[in-house]
Amino acid sequence: MKDQPYDVIIVPGFPYQGKEWDMVHKMRIHWAYYLYKKGIARNVIFSGSAVATPYIESRVMSYYAESLGISAKHIFTEEKAQHSTENVYYSYRLAKKLGFKKIALATDPFQSRYMGKFMRKFEIPVALLPTVIDTLKILDLYEPKIDPKPAIVDNFQKLSARENFFERFKGTMGQYIIWHEEDLKKKKYRRRFKDRMIPASGLSKEP
Repeated sequence: MKDQPYDVIIVPGFPYQGKEWDMVHKMRIHWAYYLYKKGIARNVIFSGSAVATPYIESRVMSYYAESLGISAKHIFTEEKAQHSTENVYYSYRLAKKLGFKKIALATDPFQSRYMGKFMRKFEIPVALLPTVIDTLKILDLYEPKIDPKPAIVDNFQKLSARENFFERFKGTMGQYIIWHEEDLKKKKYRRRFKDRMIPASGLSKEP
């Protein structure tokens, strides 16, 4: 909190079933709105592709956030990530591309602890603003109306049909991330991830 306001906060996605939002949606989106409304965060990046359902998670969350009152010009979506570590890293890269300097991750306490370890390991300069449950308890956590249809992906195949348990676990551990060389501060990581690393020259096989 001592470094507020943040230029942007990253909010990881969560599967949307097409009807009412999940409790996790309620917690993450209302927390993002609270941080925005209080001036703690100027912008929000929602992250996540269509992973478990045909809905692009980041888009659905952005629709809810705008309906709550976050200005559309302050909402951005990262739509490539399929795992939590990818949510953080790809959103961090998007934030840098957009020119944001002070970046924080705003999610539930459990995910904050796990992602905090990941960010410390790779020295990713993203702060943590975990959800304060006692604060949410005194807020009106209503569900606004949205039209989720524009977030639907055609010919969708869920992640569990494309990857087995161990492959999904590897993704959760960040083993599919396409790194930028400049973000790998330690030589051992540059050597380890050389086959999925964008060199500083900018030449890349990144999709």
